[in-house]
Amino acid sequence: MRVRELLTEARTHNGVQASSKKQLLDQVAQLAAAGCDGLKEQEVFDALVAREKLGSTGIGEGIAIPHCRLGNCEQAIGLLLKLDTPIDFDAVDGRPVDLVFVLLVPQENPEQHLKTLSHLASLFNDDSYRNELRVSSDDHKLFLTAVESEAELRLAS
Repeated sequence: MRVRELLTEARTHNGVQASSKKQLLDQVAQLAAAGCDGLKEQEVFDALVAREKLGSTGIGEGIAIPHCRLGNCEQAIGLLLKLDTPIDFDAVDGRPVDLVFVLLVPQENPEQHLKTLSHLASLFNDDSYRNELRVSSDDHKLFLTAVESEAELRLAS
């Protein structure tokens, strides 16, 4: 699944403030529950924390892709957050994280979950994609950049 199929402008947040991974995941759970019918804040938080206990979803270069499967999630959704100040996320390269793409998917269909994760990791591995997101100045520009830059990268490859 592409970013434009996962993300909405309402689930795109520029200038998020968090001082720790746990605080950020708590905010993510609040935002997800508020923006998606049927999702419960505590369930989202617990599932994301449980996934992080298996190993950090900080993939390096200041990027984290927290993800989990949820029983009451009807379709895959994404949230994009750009942090005001990078935080420690136990990333594989030890660098703090400032860009976070959260992926919440239905409990069934683990194959699609893995394909989507792979696509997101490859997208965020692109220097120009990350840089364009980092210079976005508000929610609207961040959303447009995430969607349009992905399309440009797909055309170029």
